[in-house]
Amino acid sequence: MNRLLFLLAAILFSAAPAGAATFQAKRGISLDIWVTWPDESKWGDKTVMLPFPEWRKTVGQKELADLKAAGFDFVRMPVDPSPFLSDKSAALHDKLFEEVAASVDLITKSGLKVIVDLHALPAGGNRSIGTKEILNDSALFEAHAALVKRMAALLMDHIPESVALELFNEPTIDCQDEGTNDWPEKLKALHAAARSASARLTLILSGACWGGSEGLAKLNPKDFGDDNIIWSFHSYDPFILTHQGATWTGDFMPYVYGLPFPVHNAPKAELDKTLTDIRARITKDAPLAMRSGHLSYLDEEIAKIDTEEGLVREMDKPFAIVSDWAKANNIDPADIILGEFGMIRQEYGNPIVTPGKYRAAYVKAMAERAEAAGFMWSVWSYGGAFGIVDGFDGERAEGDVVEMVRGMR
Repeated sequence: MNRLLFLLAAILFSAAPAGAATFQAKRGISLDIWVTWPDESKWGDKTVMLPFPEWRKTVGQKELADLKAAGFDFVRMPVDPSPFLSDKSAALHDKLFEEVAASVDLITKSGLKVIVDLHALPAGGNRSIGTKEILNDSALFEAHAALVKRMAALLMDHIPESVALELFNEPTIDCQDEGTNDWPEKLKALHAAARSASARLTLILSGACWGGSEGLAKLNPKDFGDDNIIWSFHSYDPFILTHQGATWTGDFMPYVYGLPFPVHNAPKAELDKTLTDIRARITKDAPLAMRSGHLSYLDEEIAKIDTEEGLVREMDKPFAIVSDWAKANNIDPADIILGEFGMIRQEYGNPIVTPGKYRAAYVKAMAERAEAAGFMWSVWSYGGAFGIVDGFDGERAEGDVVEMVRGMR
């Protein structure tokens, strides 16, 4: 009889979802990573680097309490790993770790939980270390793994229900056109580094190719043998709406702005004028060799989302991919996070501001999809180009998104 009960229990256990992660939350927001973007030559200057991360110069107990009052229960705290990997800031490394710990304490004392997000940025200009460099340089990757280990050790003494560690933000490798599959082995190395320092800290893991749903779906959770994991994916679909006017995204989006959300709800005359203006900018300003391609691409992308059915299909796609992957791998939806999403407010130096009502409608649509799937979510971000609280240079963002979150049930 006992043997039969044991066998039945084993069968039930194997059919049940894997054990839930220790860290559990629902609604979050990413804090700023940099405000002044100091170049690497200044990374050893205390007056520039401290407090760290830089958001602490403007965000304190009151501002964090305001986030909690608005309905957020956690923050995702980006920490740029590059200063920890640079010789320019070697004399400050220990102090930077102390600052991260102090920032975690500040957040948790406000009643919010926190994900410490090791969030590398593109190199360039006066920054020699970035996402691609860490991924492609074996010495830098080993140094990042050592950083992961030390960060896990730093966080292990905090209440495990309140703190989690994200090992790497948006790995840019293994996209379809590359034909490579290097990320799973790299991620396993980072996971092992973190677990060598802390067995109880919840770890946040994401897939390749900018951390999207398809990258996550290529991971095999059995490779990690660990239940205390939250699986992350990012989605900014439809990209033509969420990144309007963003010059850093390439040669097409700088001409595309003024589009409403949702497109199909806009009066036809208004939408037609917006599209006419975009086509005029492309025809006037785009390189001659690219104009035809840009105009065709614009028509293709708008055709995907100019009906309710089309928009729903595009926005649902990443959630369906992740939900199917979770079901196939026996992953509890509560152990999945939509780690980034949002709609641009304003690119720095560009006078065009996406209306708050469109941004709130988009965030609401994405947040509701995440919650319907059983996922937690974290909107990007507190300030900056996608800011929902702050804009640039001390400017406050429109309050539409925060008020929408406050009204969610």
